[in-house]
Amino acid sequence: MADSEVVEAAGAQAPSSSRKVRDPKPSAERITQLASRVLSGDIVLPEFQRPFVWKRHQIIELLDSIYRNYPIGSLLLWESTSSLTSKRSIAGLEIADRSPTYPWNYLLDGQQRLSSVCGVLYWTPDKKSSVWNVAFDLKKKEFFHVDTLDDLPLHQIPMRRLPDPSAYWSALATLTDEALKGSAKLLFDRFTDYIVPLVTLGDMSLHDVAPIFERINSTGTRLTIFDLMRAATWSTSFDLGKSVENLRAAIEPKRFAGLDDKVYLRALSASTGGSFNVESIDELRKKDSDTLGKAVSTTEASAKLACDFLTTQVGVPRYEALPYANQFAVLCEIVRLVPNPTATQVSDIRHWFWRTTLSGYFGGWNTGQMTNDSDTIRAWASDGKTALDIGTVTSNSRLWRTKTFRANSATAKMLALMLAAAGPKDLITGQSVDIDKSLAWSNDKEFHHFFPQAFLKSSKKGNPHLVSNIVLLTSVSNIAIRDQAPSAYLHEIIDRDGREALVARLATNLVSEEALAAALADDYDGFLTARSATLQARALELCGETQITDEAEVDPDEVQDSDEDSLL
Repeated sequence: MADSEVVEAAGAQAPSSSRKVRDPKPSAERITQLASRVLSGDIVLPEFQRPFVWKRHQIIELLDSIYRNYPIGSLLLWESTSSLTSKRSIAGLEIADRSPTYPWNYLLDGQQRLSSVCGVLYWTPDKKSSVWNVAFDLKKKEFFHVDTLDDLPLHQIPMRRLPDPSAYWSALATLTDEALKGSAKLLFDRFTDYIVPLVTLGDMSLHDVAPIFERINSTGTRLTIFDLMRAATWSTSFDLGKSVENLRAAIEPKRFAGLDDKVYLRALSASTGGSFNVESIDELRKKDSDTLGKAVSTTEASAKLACDFLTTQVGVPRYEALPYANQFAVLCEIVRLVPNPTATQVSDIRHWFWRTTLSGYFGGWNTGQMTNDSDTIRAWASDGKTALDIGTVTSNSRLWRTKTFRANSATAKMLALMLAAAGPKDLITGQSVDIDKSLAWSNDKEFHHFFPQAFLKSSKKGNPHLVSNIVLLTSVSNIAIRDQAPSAYLHEIIDRDGREALVARLATNLVSEEALAAALADDYDGFLTARSATLQARALELCGETQITDEAEVDPDEVQDSDEDSLL
């Protein structure tokens, strides 16, 4: 149940030989005493620690291990006279101020465990859904999360009563069942007497402590490269975590703040003159705080430009609609080097975006490609002759009639973006479809089957969920169509509004007259073939391509293994 163990992290540094380091000092301490030391400010959490990330079941498992007297692993402290920025609360509980003249005990390993114990034992009831609202059932002899603030049955003990023996036993005064009394005493004794191994590091420098912290790896919540780099680059004047938080806040209004930390880390690495890969990211540890601070400012500026480019030049209004998150990191580097692109350069960048989407380039982006891409971008930005040649289109129209429409599919997102750019009209009413709502990807209410799912199922004509069978349609119209054959509902529209009106609406959904003819004959295969040809032609136009290749098709949603995957 330990929340971390020592492992070797990529690029960890050896301890400095220029400073004498005291040997680690082992000891043992009651877990309730450790929790008390945290709340009193005697043990503090350095700011480079990650936030609390444990799930509810992990908290329950920890408590159960303590109750059963199972080992939960050791805790690691760093005793130092260096005053570092530290967290002012744990598990939502305020940490008391302490005298600055005493040595500081920084918690390097054990945050998740101590946070859980502090939260459960010292929680002050507020929200009934709180993760700290935990009780113990004396009959079942198990812990559970409570979903009420009301009094519980006598045999169910809120864990927040344990720190106060008087209140604990007072609440159980009317308990008459001897077996339940025994269980209550065992619970109290286990948490009062439970001993945890404690290892305290001497007063070494942050330079020596950083690689030790880097090697801490959570068994339940694996440390990411971002966590490692936050520790490795941390100083009293630079905090990578806070820097990225500020970067996110700066682009929050532009709706791209939800991208993963490692995307910003790649962009930051490139902005210092490196590449997007792990090796280059690891070089950030060698940069001084001023250099890192300037790189963060530069990355923030380029991130804003990248957001604006995606919104205005490509039609991606938010991060959920971005086919590949790493496209953002690369685009940050492109606009960092060329913040005011010419019309030709704007066209180059647009073509790069669509080409890498259609080809599935970022699905198998590896270290070699990352290095080559950063070199290509710099050459393109500097000499005006090198092409922004990243990603080669090898797909053909079969892609659209063989791929399934899924929320996390790059092909599906490309279709949605192409439809959005065409200004889709509802087939039945002719009204504009809410594009922003559609591209939020929080629901799929506007994405519907042209050949209704129920119709295809009853007629056994094929898979209804193929990308080329999807159009943007309001929910009201989708309900009106229900399970009708396309020939039925399309003729109704023609009879009411005329064929010309229907053809115009279909064009905004990238459905050709050839595809319409197949649909009026309820020919699903014919419709898929004709629609796929239209989608592929439009995709190639966006990519700046004119010829359909005969090469083997590449699946843009097929994520290939790369040497980055295990680390990122």
